[in-house]
Amino acid sequence: MKTLFLVLRSVIYMTGFLLFFAWIALRVRTLDQRFGLSLPVAVEIPGAILMVLGAILGLACAGVFISQGRGTPAIFDAPRAFVAIGPYQYVRNPMYIGGLALLFGFGLYERSVSILFLALLCFLLVHLFVIFHEEPTLARKFGSSYQEYLRAVRRWIPRSPNRPLPPP
Repeated sequence: MKTLFLVLRSVIYMTGFLLFFAWIALRVRTLDQRFGLSLPVAVEIPGAILMVLGAILGLACAGVFISQGRGTPAIFDAPRAFVAIGPYQYVRNPMYIGGLALLFGFGLYERSVSILFLALLCFLLVHLFVIFHEEPTLARKFGSSYQEYLRAVRRWIPRSPNRPLPPP
């Protein structure tokens, strides 16, 4: 029953975040019309592919958070257990990467320079949040196992799948 409740909360939170960022992106897109900005039609297909890949990565992360972390992807309802499996064994922030890929892909799909700038701004804000809040908080919460994880796994660029993680 607890797992079902976690799944339900995760679906609600992820849907809310998706709708919120889609609404912001569509509002920002109006700047393209105002300033006469547009990308070529050829970027629509790569944009759609990037959105799908970002969504798959985000869903995989949510699955790991639910099954192993006993929590949701939401910052305010985070996993209770340290998670270093699945996508998290290759890069420390795959959930953010998936979300940013989804937003960037949406910008390409919509041929919107403004949405691409929004995605870059979101990346900058997420990067600052990770450095100044998330990593220090997780280090305090999970101690030496998280410190070892920081040394073994990079923040944004995936590590080689052939390099094993240290034991927890």
